[in-house]
Amino acid sequence: MRQIIENLVSGIIKQLQDEGILPSGELPEYKVERPRDESHGDFATNAALVLSRFAKMKPRDLADKMLSALPANQKEVDRWEVAGPGFINFHIAPDRIRQLIPDILKAKQNYGTSKVGAGKRILVEFVSANPTGPMHVGHGRGAVMGDAIASVLQVTGHKVEREYYINDAGNQVGVLGWSVMLRYFELYNRSITMPEGCYPAQYVVDIAKALKEQDGDKWLSVELDMTSSPPAQVVDFAMDMIMGWIRNELATVNIHFDNWFSERTLHADGKIEATIEQLTAKGLIYEGVLAPPKGKLPDDWEARPQLLFKSTQFGDAEDRALKKSDGSATYFAADIAYHFEKAGRGFDLLIDVWGADHGGYVKRVQAALTALTDKKNLLEVELVQMVNLVRGGEPVKMSKRDGTFVTLAEVVEEVGSDAVRFIFLTRSGGAPLDFDLELAVSKSNDNPVYYVQYAHARIHAVYRQLAEKGLSVSLGDGKGDLSCLTQDAEMSLIRLLGTYPEMLEGAALHREPHRVPYYLIDLASAFHTYYNSHRILDDDVVLLGARLSLINAVRQVLANGLTLLGVTAPEKM
Repeated sequence: MRQIIENLVSGIIKQLQDEGILPSGELPEYKVERPRDESHGDFATNAALVLSRFAKMKPRDLADKMLSALPANQKEVDRWEVAGPGFINFHIAPDRIRQLIPDILKAKQNYGTSKVGAGKRILVEFVSANPTGPMHVGHGRGAVMGDAIASVLQVTGHKVEREYYINDAGNQVGVLGWSVMLRYFELYNRSITMPEGCYPAQYVVDIAKALKEQDGDKWLSVELDMTSSPPAQVVDFAMDMIMGWIRNELATVNIHFDNWFSERTLHADGKIEATIEQLTAKGLIYEGVLAPPKGKLPDDWEARPQLLFKSTQFGDAEDRALKKSDGSATYFAADIAYHFEKAGRGFDLLIDVWGADHGGYVKRVQAALTALTDKKNLLEVELVQMVNLVRGGEPVKMSKRDGTFVTLAEVVEEVGSDAVRFIFLTRSGGAPLDFDLELAVSKSNDNPVYYVQYAHARIHAVYRQLAEKGLSVSLGDGKGDLSCLTQDAEMSLIRLLGTYPEMLEGAALHREPHRVPYYLIDLASAFHTYYNSHRILDDDVVLLGARLSLINAVRQVLANGLTLLGVTAPEKM
């Protein structure tokens, strides 16, 4: 419906340009929006306010001139008025509003999709948990958020790829290898002491048992020298096993990736050195000593001369180290090499989804990418806050299996994938989330995913009742007379259905997928209220068909939204 008003307004402006009231050529942008107060119409535009100085008249006078230029034969707008300092309010004709019902039923699963993205290529990289253990519930929230961002971008006409960056290089990988070796020795009754910094949780024991089962006593002759690298085959075995867990855990919440990118390839292919050479050629590298950072010192910080990148030239708070004193690359060097590699694949935009604890890292990566590509806005980073698990208001204790955190798999096993995906998205990524395990499985209106799914199932129940009465389900195909849908609740419900495409565009353009569950909750609430106060299976066959068509359109939009979120739309509950 917004497109109707946008077309009308642009046509009016073109006519005023032809008449010489407005100058020809490009004019400033104006807005067509839905007013917050429904009494102000279905849509309003500020075009007269924006363009009045070009017409050399007062905004209200230009607004009157614009309205006088409305085509006499248009049937989409029922009435209009000038409001306030010069806004124009439009009230869509009731028949055109009701036309949304057959439009939705004809479009089916494509209702709400658009081409606003114009084929823009976007790479969304998310999760990227260190593969040194199973995924915890915080990783799961980032995974769902990243997947949902990718989904809303896809349905709005963007070409999207999903990527998982495997952090399979660096100190933590060596620590994992030695942790497994220690547990492996323990299985052969060797006395061990787990040094500080090693991974002591049960999953390491599981890996060691699998290693023993595969290789027997093959590794017992290895000297436990923590200052050296563990056997590469042991590290690879552990990494493969953990990545298998991660892939399976992501699959339980219906998350799949187009690309799995290994950090090791950056080292093996010389891409880190190549990236540093690029910065050197631009005169952005020098040797210097950084002041110690505030707070806890990073693992790769040293009070010694290091190779530094002039990050401050691109908006960062300080310059950043690319190499340690021993000549090895810092984590930052690998990160910028990875992002430079991504940029080289020809994407128009890179979106990363990170945990909020990485917020201080954003500026430096953006600075490096700008320096390497001469593009200022190539990388966007969405930060996701932690998840606090509670049960009946009490914090949930740590996992028995993994000691220090609750795994995503444990939460999915307890409450199901639908609840995890939907509830993770009921708050914006920038806000902490309290996830109540009891609420997530309750069959109550307080459980948002149940509330929305029940609305969908309830409509299917109406159609089953229809069949039991021997009436044709085709009564709800939207092809009958809809003019009897005149009550405020009915018109408001149809108007709400009409906002779905606009909501999706906003969710995509602002990277706010939480708008989708918000909308679905509102739609479910409007439907439940309507259902409880109106007789759907009316004896009047015309009214019956109209109301069946209305709730069928509601069912279609609920199904579209749930499917977009990776949540099932059940027919029975």
